[in-house]
Amino acid sequence: MDKGILRLIDANFNRCKEGLRVVEDIFRFVTPEERLRTHTRQLRHDLDRIARENLIREGILSRDSAQDPGKPLDALESDRKGIQDILYANLQRAKESLRVLEETFKLTCPEQVKNIKQFRYDLYTLEKDILSQWPSLSDS
Repeated sequence: MDKGILRLIDANFNRCKEGLRVVEDIFRFVTPEERLRTHTRQLRHDLDRIARENLIREGILSRDSAQDPGKPLDALESDRKGIQDILYANLQRAKESLRVLEETFKLTCPEQVKNIKQFRYDLYTLEKDILSQWPSLSDS
């Protein structure tokens, strides 16, 4: 399989898991919300189940972190004014990465596309739950 596609899948699995972990930890340490923390944690673990596929292992073995052109920090990543900005940015990061996974899985493992799509819609529901508790998040 094309190493570029494998690296794309690997990067987006990582991006989604990292984004979900940030959201989970906000609801664990910053503003304790057990229901939202638990929902986020469940989503992260659901993604882990998909990640156990051989395709993910191949992606990790194709990884080239040292040469990644997206490695340096840019101004957009640094522009955070508070915890709500961090929460919003990480929700968006997770959603975007799931869309990339859904599209690339159409080429690499079509049997998983419906699982990724369902996962994406579950994340939309979580985002709505969060927004209903933090209305000012929509101003981010």
